[in-house]
Amino acid sequence: MDIKFTKAATLKEKPDSATLGFGKIFTDHMFMMDYSADKGWYNARIVPFAPIPIHPASTVLHYGAEIFEGLKAYRCADGKVQMFRPMENIRRLNRSAERLCLPEIPEDIAFEALTEFVKCEQDWTPSAEGTSLYLRPFLFGNDESLGVHTVHNAVFVIIASPVGSYYAEGINPVKIMIEDEDVRAVRGGTGYAKCGGNYAASTRAGERAAQKGYSQVLWLDGVERKYIEEVGAMNVMFLIGDEVVTPMLSGSILPGITRMSCLEVLRNEGYKVSERLLSIDELAEAMENGTLKEAWGCGTAAVISPIGELCYKDKKYTVNNGEIGTLTQHLYDTLTSIQWGKTEDKYNWIYKLDK
Repeated sequence: MDIKFTKAATLKEKPDSATLGFGKIFTDHMFMMDYSADKGWYNARIVPFAPIPIHPASTVLHYGAEIFEGLKAYRCADGKVQMFRPMENIRRLNRSAERLCLPEIPEDIAFEALTEFVKCEQDWTPSAEGTSLYLRPFLFGNDESLGVHTVHNAVFVIIASPVGSYYAEGINPVKIMIEDEDVRAVRGGTGYAKCGGNYAASTRAGERAAQKGYSQVLWLDGVERKYIEEVGAMNVMFLIGDEVVTPMLSGSILPGITRMSCLEVLRNEGYKVSERLLSIDELAEAMENGTLKEAWGCGTAAVISPIGELCYKDKKYTVNNGEIGTLTQHLYDTLTSIQWGKTEDKYNWIYKLDK
């Protein structure tokens, strides 16, 4: 693929790692590529980071024709940069594209775009403990027409942001409110796709939770309102007795890359793991009788986020005395050690940049 490069006239000063936050600072450049039904994907380019011109009738503005991904690049102790399971994100992007009738990107083209962009911006990858370069590929329909139809024109973009912890609490346990009014998604809908509409629909409940002092909401299924699904920005897992339980992928839950990685680690190490339906009644009983030992969220942004408190119908339950559990800590240490190149990658998850 011929990728044209236009260097930014002025390069930004790199930020202090201690003040990064999450997704507030952006690198000097971005990758862009256009699509049309007659040409396919064309005009691949890396250009200075800047606002994207868009027609007022653009499909994305009126009908939500948009999908995105999130993955990270990490700075290793030897100074080299590597990415964690990038091909899985590319494959999920295409599954999302198929669901929203957006054009899919051939895997080899998407991978080349991602790797060449990261090579261009790799100096932005911070080296401080707990930091990384967050990568946000996104794709949107750009037809300049108000008719509702399959997208004929689209734009693919990748931007990057040096980041610290997703939650202000860092690896400290967060408080989660179980939502029993709004629903995030239903089977047959777009729940398994990573599209903006899913997150927009979750904002109202998230705001209610925040007003009560909670970091996120835990969603129940949209049909029976009784089965645990996922946390607002993460998949979720529970250690009940000696069994790790995570909701099964039923079509309304995002198939997380970190979720997949946790399951592979747990099964490889001999833990009893179940992907199944988990009702709120079963979880409440486990909270009541003390068999809920640990709970955690897992996702690219936070990696592993221990849950120290769950609230359901205004009743509060403390998990593991509000402290990070042994297994939760183990998963965090295992994944981050591989991501930052501290331990051997025996799962073949890492892609190292060749320069």
